[in-house]
Amino acid sequence: MQMELGMTFITAALITYTIAVWGEQITKELKPAFVVMFCVGVICDTTGTLLMTLIETSPLGLFETIFHIVTGAAAIFLMLIHAVWAIKVLIQKDEMSAARFHKFSKFVWLFWLVPFLSPMFTGMMG
Repeated sequence: MQMELGMTFITAALITYTIAVWGEQITKELKPAFVVMFCVGVICDTTGTLLMTLIETSPLGLFETIFHIVTGAAAIFLMLIHAVWAIKVLIQKDEMSAARFHKFSKFVWLFWLVPFLSPMFTGMMG
């Protein structure tokens, strides 16, 4: 049950974060709705990750486990920085900061995909 709930939160993070990043990329504008979705994505990812860490058994080897933990923690940290920066850019309406933010968005999203996809490649999902 815990694994399924964790996966549900992680999937919700994928959906909200992807909509926020690519909505912002396509429109070339950081809209309030995208900022909300960035924040929801961070909350969902963190919640799903915490639920999944409470599961004691892992079919992964030591390297795969460490890789997943390190990339997952780094991704959450980057998402948090990203969400805080989104709030700041939205409030300050600084064009230079917004341009840098747009580039950073793609990087964070791509980095986040590593811990999202790595369990599929390492056999963590069964």
